[in-house]
Amino acid sequence: MTKPPSDQAGIAGAEPCGLPRRLAIMLYDSLAVLALLILATALAMLAGFGQVTAFEDPGFTLYLVLVWFSYLAWCWSRGGMTVGMRAWRVVIRGADGTPPGWGQALVRFLVSLLSAAVFGLGFAWCLFRRDRQTWHDLASRTRLLRLPK
Repeated sequence: MTKPPSDQAGIAGAEPCGLPRRLAIMLYDSLAVLALLILATALAMLAGFGQVTAFEDPGFTLYLVLVWFSYLAWCWSRGGMTVGMRAWRVVIRGADGTPPGWGQALVRFLVSLLSAAVFGLGFAWCLFRRDRQTWHDLASRTRLLRLPK
């Protein structure tokens, strides 16, 4: 007999995370990411790059995307939680029950951009799956689990 997915992740009583909670987490994390991007922009300006604009300058845009990815990957790989995930009691785990590595985080990040780019269809995918997995969960072999109270 196979264990439920949450037990395979080593977290007793954890349930798959649904779409409303995922959206709340993204709202919380967007505030942290915005603050980081403002700080990254200030550092770029101090370094003499005062005339660059996101989405107009490819190098600067890539720099900001790397800052965004680094925040998420660092949080996911270190403890399995971003600030928003901590607030909503959600943890990310790989198929082996451990926090994802940087490679899994990169796949998750890139596929989540695609999930959003197609009008959120990749996120809405969890509404049609019993295990509540999105495209980026499936591609990166990770899952979001809601921790018990």
